Amino acid sequence: MKISVCCPSYKRPKVETLDYLPFCKVYVDPSEYEAYIAKNPAENIVKCDEGIQGNLCRVRNYILDKEFEAGADVVLIVDDDLHHIGRFVAGEDIRVETEDFLPFIEKYSIMAMDLGAYFWGVNINADYKCYREYTPFSTVAYIGGPFQCFIKDGGLRYDERLPLKEDYDMSIQQCRKYRKVLRVNAYHYFCKQSKQKGGCATYRNSEKEVEQLKALRRKWGGAIVKSDVFSNKRKRKVIDYNPIIHIPIKGV
Repeated sequence: MKISVCCPSYKRPKVETLDYLPFCKVYVDPSEYEAYIAKNPAENIVKCDEGIQGNLCRVRNYILDKEFEAGADVVLIVDDDLHHIGRFVAGEDIRVETEDFLPFIEKYSIMAMDLGAYFWGVNINADYKCYREYTPFSTVAYIGGPFQCFIKDGGLRYDERLPLKEDYDMSIQQCRKYRKVLRVNAYHYFCKQSKQKGGCATYRNSEKEVEQLKALRRKWGGAIVKSDVFSNKRKRKVIDYNPIIHIPIKGV
């Protein structure tokens, strides 16, 4: 099985993921190529074509097209600040070591194929409170953008109109077409989501988040994409920019 591990990166020249996954390909804008090879091994850095960067979905689609055209059976797209993949054992977060990472990807890619799923991922929260001990796998759950694995011939691509909600949209797309995804709840990713400059932070703000949430709801409907509205300490209504996804098909 040919596995390709990739990450898009924008305005973050030091790629932390390479400390964990030294075989990861980092896709960057041509204008930033020199800055990236100055701080990372040159063989890991891949130039996108002109005009690809600036929209995360467009870059992700570019990666999928290029890697599958090059013969990959599985393409894993991760964030450029992935620290590790872990699993709780007796309450302790045990890391999947670098040398075990590709066998880990192969194992669950085979499981996904056996289930008829073309898309899989891991638990979206590294908090032990969210560890689902009695539900090791989910089939209709949201799979977060920091770790999304695609099986060849799945055919689906990111909606470039939703660069801040692309992972929610992809999860729904996959369930709509194949009636399932595979989320391995026993494992989780650990990264610095929304805590760094660069990347999506270059165009993310409150107004854009609300706009993207509304666009996602218009596409799939309010019964599937629900907004979580709550009151803060000042009794003001606050919208959680991360929607609650309810996919109305049978599964876990």
